[in-house]
Amino acid sequence: MADRPTFRAELRDFFFFIRAPGLGPRLAGHAAGDGFWRDWFPALSIKRLLQWALLMWAINLLFLGPIAVMAAGMGGATHRLNLDAIPWLTALLWAPVAEELVFRYGLRRLRHIWVLLPLALAAMLNGPGWTGSLFLAAFLLVCWGSYSAEWPPARRPMPWAWRRTYRYHFPWVFHLAALLFSGVHLYNFNLGQTPLWLLPLLVLPQWVTGMVLGWLRVRQGIGASILLHAIFNGGPLLLVWLALQAAPDMAL
Repeated sequence: MADRPTFRAELRDFFFFIRAPGLGPRLAGHAAGDGFWRDWFPALSIKRLLQWALLMWAINLLFLGPIAVMAAGMGGATHRLNLDAIPWLTALLWAPVAEELVFRYGLRRLRHIWVLLPLALAAMLNGPGWTGSLFLAAFLLVCWGSYSAEWPPARRPMPWAWRRTYRYHFPWVFHLAALLFSGVHLYNFNLGQTPLWLLPLLVLPQWVTGMVLGWLRVRQGIGASILLHAIFNGGPLLLVWLALQAAPDMAL
């Protein structure tokens, strides 16, 4: 296995990628072997994921976050986060899995996407209850069941004409997925009378985060983007929880 690139090299690759998104190549150091298995369980460096999370937290805290706060103040939008009941399960487990499957799984795995995408979307919209969990279980069943040895046609590559068409349009698909991902997070706000032109500013942090997660999904695998998504969500919630422990009156 090739040596893993430095963080600076990955950062440079990310900037080249978002200018001209493409399906290859994988990052150096990506383990060889069964592509489907490595997509879900890539060889990961937790240190590297933390470096990416720290960078995204810094960008959001110093640049994009203040813009979003300013836009919320101008439009009268308020965040839905309930400080009395911090949604740990949703932020650390459900959202990373469901949102990655909706917005980024299909970037590399188009086979059966007409079945998988509706299942993932239904799971995300229903949330971490019984109904959503059933849809998520159905997604995993179709995904892994179709891959199993009992269904060899699922391992066949897509027709070349389809792959060529998809590769040609992939930059549009990638950036559209990042925009839709950010747009969904408008639900995190009580928008009130916020004018339409301010809405994109409210979700600037999610737009940039979506591009990073999309790049990682394509370059490293869906398992990597899910894990980074969970780490990224956990940091701000941990800070909120620590602040509440130090000053419980903040939740009032």
